[in-house]
Amino acid sequence: MKIHNLYPAKGSKHRKKIVGRGVGSAHGGHGSTRGGKGQTARSGDANVMPGFAGGQMSLSRRVPKRGFSNANNKVIYSIVNVETLEKKFDINSKITPELLVSSGIVRKKTLPVKILGDGALTKKFDVTANAFSKSAVTKIQAAGGTATVQKR
Repeated sequence: MKIHNLYPAKGSKHRKKIVGRGVGSAHGGHGSTRGGKGQTARSGDANVMPGFAGGQMSLSRRVPKRGFSNANNKVIYSIVNVETLEKKFDINSKITPELLVSSGIVRKKTLPVKILGDGALTKKFDVTANAFSKSAVTKIQAAGGTATVQKR
């Protein structure tokens, strides 16, 4: 075998597509593989925004808006159950949102913390959080602790 006898494997080399060089090129003459005429045949700003109806008022603007959405005002809390406090902390601990974040119970330190009353509580805690459920407050106070609401 000599170097002048080497050649690529059959089917491994492809001819580059030549576009826009007349009718005889099979990719030219009219359209040059871009389909029909008009906006979508042009390069650049062929993409129109979703819902655009060719200058007609879009459907989302034609349909009347009704009702109420509280999505912008909804508060999302990091939730901690009383049962978790019972497992993770010792008696007479002062529990704050910062302590919950540093101990890894709460992951996002930007969210406010809410204590819920799921589970049993026998230890006395002084708990400070942004919100409490009624059952959590009664369980904390029944165990001899205090529940203090902290503003965000």
